[in-house]
Amino acid sequence: MKGIAFAPGHISAFFEPMYCDQNMDRSGSRGAGINISLAALTQVTEKPPSHHTITVTINGSLSNAPVTKLALKLLVGETRVQITVDTMLDLPVSQGFGMSAAGALSSTLALANLLNLPRENAVKAAHYAEIQLRTGLGDVIASSFGGIEIRREAGLPPWGALEHIPGIHDLVLCVIGKEIETTKILSNPEKLRDIASYGRNCTKKLLEKPSVEHLFSLAWEFTRKIGLADDLMLQAIKAANQYGSASMCMLGNSVFAMGNTSMLCKILSVFGKVLCCTVDEEGARVLKER
Repeated sequence: MKGIAFAPGHISAFFEPMYCDQNMDRSGSRGAGINISLAALTQVTEKPPSHHTITVTINGSLSNAPVTKLALKLLVGETRVQITVDTMLDLPVSQGFGMSAAGALSSTLALANLLNLPRENAVKAAHYAEIQLRTGLGDVIASSFGGIEIRREAGLPPWGALEHIPGIHDLVLCVIGKEIETTKILSNPEKLRDIASYGRNCTKKLLEKPSVEHLFSLAWEFTRKIGLADDLMLQAIKAANQYGSASMCMLGNSVFAMGNTSMLCKILSVFGKVLCCTVDEEGARVLKER
């Protein structure tokens, strides 16, 4: 049997890390971001479980895929499964596009569909995997929600709470530099304190005046204050801001921008690889029944 699921990439504009050691359901992040049409598409093939194996390929190559494998193990528990997971990622990992979350979530959704498990179980398993491995905080929940979102409260429902900023927009992305290891940032207490303080303030301001324009403005403010952007990143954002609004994808050496698409593509191509996409409003979903 085969199952296919799609999970949009997710760009965090700013965030406030929230860890609850006693309850991973309440861990995650407050903040805001955009779910995008560039995504993870996963096909899960199940065979009779003669022995317990999970094999993962990403873009055609065998992968250790720790987040996806842990998420699938959390989903099935003690149930023996023999599955092959084939994931296609539209964007690079560790560049602020939420690809590890999208890969894990599309995998758990596809397998949950095959095993007749609730969608909530699939989302929880992928969320737990990201939290445990410190590869992300709010990407799984945002990807399952879709659209342009404000994460009012961290974690899974009923603790987590999100709301939409309506609208479909064209976006321009630019990968500028080397990968940022999210795990290192999320394991640095001093850096996390700074991020939390600025992220909390940006979320509060956006909730007072929710709009995509305000989101970009606050994202640029957050980028300048947390000190992760190098000189080339700052130059790229300033150049893009001449033709719209831009900021740094959290956490990655990448820019996301909205405005005059053709001019943004032209100006950002000087700095790195440019990709175009739109907002994905639906969120993660199963595409093919068993």
